[in-house]
Amino acid sequence: MKNDIHPDYHEIKVVMTDGTSYQTRSTWGKEGDTLALDIDPLSHPAWVGGTKQLVDKGRVAPFNKRFANFKLRK
Repeated sequence: MKNDIHPDYHEIKVVMTDGTSYQTRSTWGKEGDTLALDIDPLSHPAWVGGTKQLVDKGRVAPFNKRFANFKLRK
């Protein structure tokens, strides 16, 4: 094994969207940092039954709007 190739594995605090928190070990940040989640199992539509809607920021909707009246000749 090579020396000094592995990232530092340390304790961090994770804060969920509802304010609850827990301690875990991670390679993210530095020892004692706090990771505040924007989306977690309490707020993501995949886990809560799809009651919240995510904004579509893709390119499909503008494409469909632009070519909605386009007809092919037969």
